[in-house]
Amino acid sequence: MSDPHLLSLTVNGTEHEVVVEPRRTLSDVLRGDLRLTGTHVGCEHGVCGACTVLVNGLPARACLMFAVQAEGSEVRTVESLASADGTLSDLQQAFSDHHGLQCGFCTPGFLMLAEGVLTESPGADREELREALSANLCRCTGYQTIVDAVCATAAARKEATP
Repeated sequence: MSDPHLLSLTVNGTEHEVVVEPRRTLSDVLRGDLRLTGTHVGCEHGVCGACTVLVNGLPARACLMFAVQAEGSEVRTVESLASADGTLSDLQQAFSDHHGLQCGFCTPGFLMLAEGVLTESPGADREELREALSANLCRCTGYQTIVDAVCATAAARKEATP
């Protein structure tokens, strides 16, 4: 067995130090050690995207990433989207308004993927957003409502930016 590693990372704006075995995944640490259970684990093979988080602003599959690879990184989970008083972010509200969620299992991963894409490519058009969102799987919605929600958020953010 490998020696434990003291992992230092910032999650949702809070610095954490966690002792981890090198073989543990980022999703294990987020869910088990930090109790941030919004990061869902579906396939554990990086296929479904339910575990998507932002690592240094970019979408990453937390089930494929060893926690030690996040050393010194800024990690954002779905818990970072709503404000402290529970007010939904614009993206979360758009998912609700456009019925972009049904069973909800894939929703945290889609929200984080979309947040990363909208931040990285704020001018992305509908087809670019559809292509980016195709990286995650949803068994309930048929994707149209998810794409509609993300496109509405992109349009609102573009309109709000001078």
